[in-house]
Amino acid sequence: MRGVAPPTLYRPFLNGTYAVSAGLYRMGQQPIPWLDDPRPEGHTFTLDDAYPAFIAGKVAAHARAAHEYMGEAALTPDLRGAALTHIAATLARDRGGMITWDGARLRNDLLGWQATLDPRWNAVHDLRHFPAPHAALVDGVQPLHALDFLGLNAQEDLALIARDPYTGADWLAATHVLLPQHWDPRDKLGRDFRAVHEPVAGSAPMNATAPRLVEAAVTRGPFIRFAWGLSMTGRLDHHPAAPPDEDRAAHTRFDPDRAVLRVERQTLTGFPSAHGALFTIRPLIHPLRNAVQTPAHAQALAAAIESMTPTQVTYKGLTHLQEDLLGWLRARSLD
Repeated sequence: MRGVAPPTLYRPFLNGTYAVSAGLYRMGQQPIPWLDDPRPEGHTFTLDDAYPAFIAGKVAAHARAAHEYMGEAALTPDLRGAALTHIAATLARDRGGMITWDGARLRNDLLGWQATLDPRWNAVHDLRHFPAPHAALVDGVQPLHALDFLGLNAQEDLALIARDPYTGADWLAATHVLLPQHWDPRDKLGRDFRAVHEPVAGSAPMNATAPRLVEAAVTRGPFIRFAWGLSMTGRLDHHPAAPPDEDRAAHTRFDPDRAVLRVERQTLTGFPSAHGALFTIRPLIHPLRNAVQTPAHAQALAAAIESMTPTQVTYKGLTHLQEDLLGWLRARSLD
């Protein structure tokens, strides 16, 4: 898109160690070390020149099987209202005037549509389309509810975490995750932090601190965190039920001209009075050759991959790639 920057390149592998941890950075306060020029970041939602590709990917997932990507589980009207109102207002704040929110109506001048929302009851009314640079992407799309409409305007995927104010029990109360990386949102809905993350190889130490992490997400912050991995395709939607591609296929081998670094920039924003938090996930896809530009980059990524346990190598889909990938990185580290 004219006048819009390319996606930000983060390199979370630079510490040379792969670990599953909270890794929280206070939004707007703590510098993000994975940038070429480390600095604090104050935004929740991004807007870059990959926006049309993200919306196209979300619309395709929505058309294929919307119910496989979104749902609710004991979501209170208070949390829904607080979170959806915040999403609408923050989308408008972070989009530099391309999206506007007047407290009732969200208008997107990039996609050429607007709707009146009732965040508390998840309703969407008076959907209207108008000419805009990327209006064709949402032509004929009918949002199912207010969260669906908001999610279809963002590059980020969205989820809501709830916590019982009396027992402290937590659960995943809503998902609008149209671009998952080899996981099914339906498997997570209604489950607590530990159960959601238990399939993640190496997550046991983080899960041991689950109550404190959820408490921080709800009552402190907002926070930013990162997760990363390597893929052999740049496709955004890797829902297990989506049509398969070459990524993680048994016959796929490492190819430096096809490999990509996939970094997820995630944010956590709490709503203490509504007893929950908003969790956003923004995948950023960069060709591996762009992400590994110096011998130091190659050395750090090789060390991080070598630090993975066999279970983590399998979980990250690197079983058939690791040997050739490490060979390529070692050669790059000598350049």
